[in-house]
Amino acid sequence: MEYRYSEVIDPSVYETDGLVTNSAVALRRHKDSFSEIIGSLRAQRDWSEKVSPVHGYHGNLGKTFSFMRVCVPECLPERLETIAYANEYAFIYDDEMEKLDLKQIPEVGAPGILETFSNGVFEHEVQGGLDKARPEKRLHAQLLAEMMAIDPLRAKTTMQAWARFVQLASRTRMKSFGTLLEYIPARVIDAGELIWFGTLTFGMGLTIPDKDYGLCMELARPGYVVLALTNDLYSWEKERRAAELQGQDYVFNAIWVIMKERGVGEEEAKATCSEVIREYTDEFCGIVERTKNNPAICQDVRAYVEAVLLSVAGNLVWSIYCPRYHQGI
Repeated sequence: MEYRYSEVIDPSVYETDGLVTNSAVALRRHKDSFSEIIGSLRAQRDWSEKVSPVHGYHGNLGKTFSFMRVCVPECLPERLETIAYANEYAFIYDDEMEKLDLKQIPEVGAPGILETFSNGVFEHEVQGGLDKARPEKRLHAQLLAEMMAIDPLRAKTTMQAWARFVQLASRTRMKSFGTLLEYIPARVIDAGELIWFGTLTFGMGLTIPDKDYGLCMELARPGYVVLALTNDLYSWEKERRAAELQGQDYVFNAIWVIMKERGVGEEEAKATCSEVIREYTDEFCGIVERTKNNPAICQDVRAYVEAVLLSVAGNLVWSIYCPRYHQGI
């Protein structure tokens, strides 16, 4: 991949908590320091004005490392604000919808954000019934219209990926898992493998041919395992508190699964999770190295797989420093 919009960050200025031992995992940051802020704050403002006031919330933005700048460092500059809005919308939905009085909103069901990311929002728009939809769905339709105006072809690809995400992810949190081996495939789905596929292809202007789609997803999957488990490791305290508040008897998180499977405490479970992350990271680095030097593989597939590795680095460093996971802890 040719790096045009990002710069590499000196490893001496950030920590990796020992999770990166491979020099191929380099942190890069988008050169545009403003568009992500604009998109993120716009999403927060729209939600506060049209859905409900946002209080004590932290999403994309961080003091040094903001999510989209380090996770999609090669985003086309004119698309960075839009994907930042999209990701901030998802973060806000995750945090804020559970605070609303859902009894007053009959449409809201167990799938939560999954229902809002479904194709129904387009049906409302086509039928002229969007005005009757819930306000968060109208915001989602506004986002998708913005994407369509920028790049209709890749926006449609993103919509299809999101719709597929709904089909696969709606049942992932319906049960607890007894082993990490059983949990990981479900967590990869739930963590948004398909949502991120849409984000990367739209943000970077990539086209994955239908004939190469299966190979593309297969090559990138170990990277998505790393992304999912890294999220679990650093969001554990946040998710444990949320589960307690909701009266759940389990936490959909690898730390909880490891604790139950192995009969260990939190710290040992975290150490185990960290070791699994390192193993999958090394596996994925080997895949990326072989893929980017293989001319038999479509150029955009190669770029996509390498982009997932950039996301692995960005997500790790953001997770270590972000207010979202560390506020009040």
